Amino acid sequence: MEILQQRPTATQVAEAAEEFIRLFHRENPEAGDPRARLAAVRDELADTGTYRHTPQELAHGARVAWRNSNRCIGRLYWNSLRVRDRRELTGADEIAAECFEHLREATNGGRVRPTITVFAPDAPERPGPLIWSEQLIRYAGYGDHPSVTVGDARNAPLTRALLDVGWTGGAGSPFDLLPLVVQGVDDKPRWFDTPPDAVLEVPIEHPDEPGWADWGLRWHAVPAISNMCLEIGGIHYPAAPFNGWYMGTEIGARNLADTDRYNLLPAVARRLGLDLSSDRSLWKDRALVELNRAVLHSFDRAGVTIADHHTESRRFLAHMEREERKGRGVGADWSWIVPPISGSATPVFHRTYEDSPSSTVYVHHDGARERAQGRDLV
Repeated sequence: MEILQQRPTATQVAEAAEEFIRLFHRENPEAGDPRARLAAVRDELADTGTYRHTPQELAHGARVAWRNSNRCIGRLYWNSLRVRDRRELTGADEIAAECFEHLREATNGGRVRPTITVFAPDAPERPGPLIWSEQLIRYAGYGDHPSVTVGDARNAPLTRALLDVGWTGGAGSPFDLLPLVVQGVDDKPRWFDTPPDAVLEVPIEHPDEPGWADWGLRWHAVPAISNMCLEIGGIHYPAAPFNGWYMGTEIGARNLADTDRYNLLPAVARRLGLDLSSDRSLWKDRALVELNRAVLHSFDRAGVTIADHHTESRRFLAHMEREERKGRGVGADWSWIVPPISGSATPVFHRTYEDSPSSTVYVHHDGARERAQGRDLV
C-alpha cells in the first residue's frame, strides 16, 4: 500500500515492534515462545530508542511487506523473496555498488528472481541512507520543451537535474540509462553511472510485423523499485530496493503507451495502417493490443521472465484463497489490481477489495516523489 507517513513516536515504535514480533513467532513456530524476544526488544528500545531485527525477522518482515502491498497483483510468491541483508552499509559508494550487484543477481540470466536489498535503517537522531532514483533502472528523457521529449518523458526533470550537476548524458537515444542517485548517511546526494553489464534489455519486436525491429524499441528486464521505505515493526529502512518481474501491461500499456511516457500508440497505429481520424475506429485499442503482444512475444523470445495480465489475475485470486485459508485477509487497491488493458476480461475486475493498512509495508515517505525528479539535487 502506498501512503505518506512521518517517523513514528517512541510509543508507536514499541507498539509496532510488539505486533511484529508476535506475528513473526506466530508464523514461524520454530522460533518458539515470543516472550523472551519481546523482553529483549523492550530493553533495547529503552536503552537506545530503537532495536535491531534478527536476520530471520528481517527476511520475514520484507516478505510480509510484499504480502501486504495492496497495489501489487503479483503477491502469490511473496514467501520466495530473496533478502540481501546489507544493513551495515551507510555510504553512497558501497550502496550504489550493491544496488548494481542486486540487479545482476535478480536478473539471473533472464530468469528474474524477486529480490530485496536492505541497507541501514533510520536511527534516533540519524536518518538512514536514501536512494533518490524511483527505480534502479531508468531511461533518460531529453527535451527543451514539455511537449517534445526524446526518451522517457517521466524522467525529463531528473535528466535535466543530472545534466545540471555534471552528468554528460548518454548517446541521446530514447533508451539511454540514467545514473543512479544515492544519498549516504551524513552526505549529499551523488550520482553513479549504471554499468551496462548490470542491465539486461529486451529488444521489442512484433510477432507478425518484422519492420518493428527497425524502431530499436527495447525495455529492461528487472523492475526494481528503489525510493520506497520498508517498514517492519516500527523500524524504517529508507533504502531497500526490491523487484519482482514485469507484467506485460506495465511495459506495453503504460511505459511505452502512456501519453506522458513514450506515447507510442499513434506511431504503432500508423505502422499498422489504422484509421486515426476518429477515436470511434478504436485505433488506440487495437494499437494497444498489438503493442502488448509485441512485449510478451519479445520477452518470451529472449527467455526473460514476464507475466501476462490474464495469468497474473488468476494467480492473484489463488493468492487470496490461500491467504484466507490461513486466516489472513488480503488488502487490495482495485484501481491498481485491475490490469490497464482488458480489465473486464480478467477475474479480478468483478470483485471489490478492502484497501486495508498495515504496519509492515513498503511506503513512499514525504519528499520521495520530489527526490525522484531530482529536485534540489546539488
